[in-house]
Amino acid sequence: MDFFENLLGPAWPVVWTLVKIVAIVLPITICVAFLTLAERKVIGYMQLRIGPNRVMAFGMGWTAGLAQPFADVFKLIFKEIIVPTGSNRFLFLIAPTLSIMPALAAWAVLPFGPGTVLADIDASLLYVLALTSMGVYGVIVAGWASNSKYAFLGAMRSAAQIVSYEIAMGFALVGVLMVSGSLNLGAIVRAQEGGGFWTWNLLPLLPLFLVYFIAGVAETNRAPFDVAEGESEIVAGFHVEYSGTAFAVFFLAEYANMILISALASLMFLGGWLPPVQVDSLAAIPVVGLLFGPGAHWLFLKIAFLLFCFLWLRATFPRYRYDQIMRLGWKVFIPLTLVWILVVGVAMMDPVRDWPPFSWWF
Repeated sequence: MDFFENLLGPAWPVVWTLVKIVAIVLPITICVAFLTLAERKVIGYMQLRIGPNRVMAFGMGWTAGLAQPFADVFKLIFKEIIVPTGSNRFLFLIAPTLSIMPALAAWAVLPFGPGTVLADIDASLLYVLALTSMGVYGVIVAGWASNSKYAFLGAMRSAAQIVSYEIAMGFALVGVLMVSGSLNLGAIVRAQEGGGFWTWNLLPLLPLFLVYFIAGVAETNRAPFDVAEGESEIVAGFHVEYSGTAFAVFFLAEYANMILISALASLMFLGGWLPPVQVDSLAAIPVVGLLFGPGAHWLFLKIAFLLFCFLWLRATFPRYRYDQIMRLGWKVFIPLTLVWILVVGVAMMDPVRDWPPFSWWF
């Protein structure tokens, strides 16, 4: 490290930051590619199908199906981007960028382990909230710039849905802020350590966790909340006019947001990199201590489980009607989060916070 610092001089901090950004963005992009394969395989097994099992790498039979994401990428790269006549060309092409940028920029403040974070800022939770709420602009701009009634209808649906569920998500995070006493994501995870899953925010904030996760499914326009791209009603919604790499960027943004929502839920409610059971006697054993102790592998396992829940929901529930989605957001989730914030506030007051089980969490 000192060698490169001496070699590059004043440019070293910039180069090192770029290296860390690539080290975060590149694995996320690869994970998105294989998440599409996992989705098709998981839903295939749930529906008694095989899923992709043909495309293989370099003719190696054991990779059958594993190369499907790369085939999809190459197909989209070499397809022509057709800009509709009468559309706003600049906004039409900038809209996919507006969708993908917040999904990737939010990872700058997400800690993968103790001290393993690109930018450890005090208000990292506020930063994430601000960035994720900007994703709706890409959808609105894409629908409006396409000069298509179907795309515009999809954009309006998506905007109303994202704004509605953003409020419920924000209230759910208020409970996390009250319990943890910090806006820093690393501090939120450290506030959950000490007793395994029993001290995680999941138990005292279970209703808020459910609201946050379901609202996250709605935020990413995933089934059963995918009315923004209802195929049977408005063809493909806000990205009906997109093809080639422009469509691929929207696709990347959707799956990157899924991973982001799962990572945030893991950090704020499931203890992040903390193990579910704390066994101090195993810490001294060389390999076993690493596996059962705190580490990024626990965070990745929790993210993988929540992503599986995303796929499970898609394979299980039919698409909701638009009025049902609005009713769930405004008449169920928002009142539920407000009531539970009140309950948490009362539980944190003296002398209630000294009574079990509140004394275990607060």
